[in-house]
Amino acid sequence: MNTTVKRKKAAANEDDIGRDVRLELYRMQVELRYCEKRAYDLFLQNLIKGTSHLSLGQEAIAAAFGVAMRPDDWTFCTYRGHAHTLARGASMAGVLGELMGRECGLLGGKGGSMHLTDVTKGAMGSYAIIGAHLPVAAGAAWSAQYRGTEQVAVCFFGDGTTNIGAFHEALNFSVVWKLPVIFVCENNLYMEYTPIGSVTAVEHPAADRACAYGLEKIVVDGNDADEVYRTAVEYMGRARKGGGPALIEAMTYRHSGHSRADPAKYRPEGELDRWLERDPLKIYRERLLGLGIVEATLKDIENETLCKVDDATATAKASPPPSLDAIAKNVWADGGAAWRN
Repeated sequence: MNTTVKRKKAAANEDDIGRDVRLELYRMQVELRYCEKRAYDLFLQNLIKGTSHLSLGQEAIAAAFGVAMRPDDWTFCTYRGHAHTLARGASMAGVLGELMGRECGLLGGKGGSMHLTDVTKGAMGSYAIIGAHLPVAAGAAWSAQYRGTEQVAVCFFGDGTTNIGAFHEALNFSVVWKLPVIFVCENNLYMEYTPIGSVTAVEHPAADRACAYGLEKIVVDGNDADEVYRTAVEYMGRARKGGGPALIEAMTYRHSGHSRADPAKYRPEGELDRWLERDPLKIYRERLLGLGIVEATLKDIENETLCKVDDATATAKASPPPSLDAIAKNVWADGGAAWRN
């Protein structure tokens, strides 16, 4: 059975997720959207230096997995990792503070946008080197398998990563050892500035290669939080019970360019407008209203989230830059027993 068709049929059952989970999925998507929009505003105020990579338009994927994962599961993501880090419960003030280079940041203001990490929440790092984190995620999954904890590692990456050697190496060993790891390709159609279809021999750069490793072809609508959530629950549940890895390709679209320095002039006319009609927040809000959830409930979520973003912004602005005595901390390890422990 074609996996894409199977997902569409599953989506017809609207009662399997439930009101509480759906409201949490909506709250999470709103939080990710509002926080990243605030990050863009802070950049325009010259309070965030350098570049960063926003995932506006891709919130349904991070939100769905964030809600579906256990607190002790692990997330590994790319430099476009703000949403994935927040979705695991990392402090919003910590994320904005890190982007602003402030002491309250998740990494004390020293890591910046592309290295967000909060191991206390299972957010095991954002990786700026394309594909570098896939073998690391497999290693974490091997640890869980060895210890029998039923933890799952979830590894997010872009479509361009599928043409990197580490992608194939990690998939191969994960299947050979039946590791509890879920690989999630966020296919937003573009690598940096190049359409993925221009440099890849298959239509679906992740899913169409799954069969080479004995994996099921899984393509989901990455803008539909329900569809992604159902898929996450199914395959993470299977991985916990020894069923091995899965490779999921989630089709989505970033509303802005690759980074803030990219005006995205390479996109065909009208493409962005068509995807804006399929904005994940718009889709989900309309669905909730159709399921009988009243407008006032959704407005409360939106207003509460805006207050949360405002509070986090105020905290980050009030925090000082890291002191000079922190410059040599957390830079290297001596390899001694204290470091290993």
